[in-house]
Amino acid sequence: MNVLVIPLAFVCEFVDSSLGMGYGTILAPVLLLMGFEALDVVPALLFSECITGVSAALAHHRVRNVDFHAHSRDTQVALVLASCAVLGTLVATLLAIRLPRPVLQLWIGTLVLVMGLLILGAFNRTFRFTWRRIAVLGTVASFNKGLSGGGYGPLVTGGQVLSGIGVRNAVGITSLSEGITCFVGFILYCLLKPGVNWPLMLSMTLGAVLSVPLAARLLRRIPEKLGRVVVGLVIVILGSLTLTKVISQL
Repeated sequence: MNVLVIPLAFVCEFVDSSLGMGYGTILAPVLLLMGFEALDVVPALLFSECITGVSAALAHHRVRNVDFHAHSRDTQVALVLASCAVLGTLVATLLAIRLPRPVLQLWIGTLVLVMGLLILGAFNRTFRFTWRRIAVLGTVASFNKGLSGGGYGPLVTGGQVLSGIGVRNAVGITSLSEGITCFVGFILYCLLKPGVNWPLMLSMTLGAVLSVPLAARLLRRIPEKLGRVVVGLVIVILGSLTLTKVISQL
């Protein structure tokens, strides 16, 4: 195991499970800067988030941030998002080793930044919930996830908030749907690119899983309106940092 990766994964997953975003978006570039290969980082991220996504969803359900009973709307939204993951992740995985990385990061950074600005700009507004909007959101977000290991949470959490779903519910739904999406992506990577960096993957998974219970309890204590502002600001920051990094490398 890599000792340095465990605390990094803990911190990033704590942010992700608290706000519904940030694990892959933050951890992927950090690991690349540490010298890990991109095609080792992405499947490791996918596997660890498969485990932590389901764990976080159960933790959020347990403290009543979200309702995952059989016929609840939260369960239905999560399943629609996850089902769209098959198409988006499949296309993304096929492109992952071909698409220039700056182009990919520019796409994700722009999309995430716009989503954050929309949330902050529409602070006192709610939009009509539609299943079509949720389906498109899930497909685009899973495409981003399969390509880069990040970019899923900001889009899915932010998109749900803009669709009128409460922040706590959106974070819990994102955790479950992302867990399923990551499982699909990991299997595809294993089929198309045999060979996994097991020490990296296990280190990331251990650190991330340890943070889940604490994060779920923190979210429970955040007021709904404050949560919406925090989510919007975090999304804007993540998008801005991504764009800044890409532009500096051009």
